[in-house]
Amino acid sequence: MTIKPTRLTVVDALRGFSIVAIMLLHNIEHFDVYFLAQNLPAWMVSVDKIIWDTLFFLFGGKVYAIFALLFGLTFFIQSDNQEKKGFDFRARFAWRMLLLLVFGFINSMFYQGDILTLYALVGFFIIPFAKLNNKWVFLFATLLMLQPFEWFKFISAAQHPDVLIADPTSWSYFGKMWEYIPGKSIVELWIGNLSNGRKATLLWFWENGRVLQTLSLFLFGMLAGRKSLFNLNNSNKKFWQRSLLIAALAFVPLFIIQKNLGNWIESKAMLGPLSIIETSWLNMSFMMILVSGFVLLFHTKIFSKILNVFSPMGRMSLSNYMIQSIIGSFIYYGYGLGLYKTTGSTYCLFIGISLAILQGLFSTWWMKTHKHGPLEYLWHKATWVKIK
Repeated sequence: MTIKPTRLTVVDALRGFSIVAIMLLHNIEHFDVYFLAQNLPAWMVSVDKIIWDTLFFLFGGKVYAIFALLFGLTFFIQSDNQEKKGFDFRARFAWRMLLLLVFGFINSMFYQGDILTLYALVGFFIIPFAKLNNKWVFLFATLLMLQPFEWFKFISAAQHPDVLIADPTSWSYFGKMWEYIPGKSIVELWIGNLSNGRKATLLWFWENGRVLQTLSLFLFGMLAGRKSLFNLNNSNKKFWQRSLLIAALAFVPLFIIQKNLGNWIESKAMLGPLSIIETSWLNMSFMMILVSGFVLLFHTKIFSKILNVFSPMGRMSLSNYMIQSIIGSFIYYGYGLGLYKTTGSTYCLFIGISLAILQGLFSTWWMKTHKHGPLEYLWHKATWVKIK
């Protein structure tokens, strides 16, 4: 009787931790405006680089992977709850993904790097796997994580290593963002983000293997739910200890390969797809280090109380994610304060920490009197609307 609330708490806390990490990353990126501030003292430029490298080493490409893993877990929990009541959740989940597309559309107006749209689109593809047994789900999840399209491109390039490779298509669209993000008009920002920005981001997701990786993580998250791996018991504790060890052992050679891959392979045609494959695996291994470490710390009384601070933020992660986009765009974009021109990573880190604290306080206050976050409530109500 006490296992389920504990399990939900660790998942909420892990999701809240990811929200904070995303907040810090988005801030040092100026919410996708990659601009080096001028006239900063030399010591601050050095500190900026350390902060940038450290945060991206710890969280870049990893926290979105955690979200994807927990997305699949949530799909299982909702499906399982409905199955116990005698209902099939798949059609309702498809409707839920359409609603998430709407949230993604709104979020994209302010922040072109929105991830909700990708999750909604890829989310439809988890539905056919809902009734497959664990072996088949694991097989498909592993196959997707291997990045088969990139291997096909690598093998093709190996046969013609000297072929000239064009720049990724997304680059041309990202270059056009300077036509509307620095401007003073929020309407032009919305139009630019929803047209040019959406193309840039979705193409970038595909070109960098994020689409297949995301579906893979959805499936692994669903399997974690089927196996009840987030229940806090001794058996699962051993699983997460083994996962931490395996992930750490895998990360070391993958990190060495990443640092030397460019020296080992001269052909850009071969290097491109191989780098995407290697980065995908590297992020997966470090993501498992973060998740395993977080869950193991949650098994201890002292750290569970500390980490539980993130739970309110995790319970309303959709609201917090979209609030980040709105506030962040106002702080850094031209229609607002335009701070992308004057702030380096050091300033942005302090801004991000301050915003994370404010979101944490707001989330804690809100969840004391509400079952769902503001947008979570709308999503829940719209999901279960009755069609006559």
